[in-house]
Amino acid sequence: MESETSTNNVNSDLDHSKVEHCFQEFYTEVKQIEKRDSVLTSKQQIDRLLRAGSSYFNLNPYEVLQVDYELPVDEIKKKYKRLSILVHPDKNTDDSERAQQAFEVINRAWKILENEKTRKRCLEIVAEATGMTDLAIAEKRKKLKKEGKDTRVEEDDPLKYRRAVYVMTIKLFADMERKRRELEQRDMEERKRKRETEIEAEEKAKVDKEWQKNFEESRQGRVSSWQKFQHKKTKTSKGFFRPPKNKMEQR
Repeated sequence: MESETSTNNVNSDLDHSKVEHCFQEFYTEVKQIEKRDSVLTSKQQIDRLLRAGSSYFNLNPYEVLQVDYELPVDEIKKKYKRLSILVHPDKNTDDSERAQQAFEVINRAWKILENEKTRKRCLEIVAEATGMTDLAIAEKRKKLKKEGKDTRVEEDDPLKYRRAVYVMTIKLFADMERKRRELEQRDMEERKRKRETEIEAEEKAKVDKEWQKNFEESRQGRVSSWQKFQHKKTKTSKGFFRPPKNKMEQR
């Protein structure tokens, strides 16, 4: 039994290591792309913005525009303009459809960051991701110390720490998007239910109005019929035979 449990744990560790290895490769690739950003061609930018999993990674507007979180808005705007020119459909007529998609991704990211309220929310997510990462590292050190082991962790490496924050940030952006869609779905369902209620009320009001109209239109006919009936009744009453009164006999 212990042997079977041990085997399962080993397999689990291997699967976890495999996932971590794949992400490490992806993260390294992303960082390499960022380093080459200044010389990326239009095609390379389009490929980056539409790569596999882009709908997930593009939720982070800073990731889309490849700017640091601390960068001032005016500098972010300059980067946005450079990228929008590179991927503009008019500049990429041989791949205009994909260029249009990439152009829309960049525009959405800029609209989020140019708005003070949504930009503040994005920075809150980054701060939350950093805090959650630090907490996870602290818990990891605590566990190692309790087990009497070296408390050094892989996140002591600045690059690996940044990667951990990066992963957590993407997860939080994805969670925010999921919640947004759920709220949007509920709102849509509520509007639909409200509209159905309004239509039902409108139909009822229409039926009531039609009934009232028909009632009013037939009212005169009913009155006329009643008057004729009364008149006929009166005439019949005038021609009705009345027997003579009985006279008392005199003696």
